[in-house]
Amino acid sequence: MSRMQSVVDVNVLFLNGQGECLFMQRANTGFRDGQYALIAGHLEPGESIEECAIRESKEEAGVTIAPGELEFKLVMRRDSDTNRISFFFACRSWQGEPANMEPHKCSGFVWAKPDHPPAPIVDYVAAALAHIREGVMLADFKP
Repeated sequence: MSRMQSVVDVNVLFLNGQGECLFMQRANTGFRDGQYALIAGHLEPGESIEECAIRESKEEAGVTIAPGELEFKLVMRRDSDTNRISFFFACRSWQGEPANMEPHKCSGFVWAKPDHPPAPIVDYVAAALAHIREGVMLADFKP
């Protein structure tokens, strides 16, 4: 019997002073284009989970997160085209103004309440936001 291999990704919920979360609209990727998601990316070899969140935030939104500023919210195993382990963190403090640094993959940003996200939203992101609202920290997602 072979062991399951998983891809790890890290998602960041940027939360502003009005309790809104930053959502990005996917574009030109071939995966859920037109749908809203969070700032996120894949963990690279040798990188810590926190380092991944900090790197992706800089690459996608142009903001700098200081180590220790991320608040763990959820880990979710999800079955999709590949098995994935997704980590979700909240961030309330960062340097810089969020800007679309990858216009070839993102058509824009929008701030919205996490309990009223923009539509259409990526299904696993909607599920993750619901788990986080309920205080669940470990979940499985099957589309």
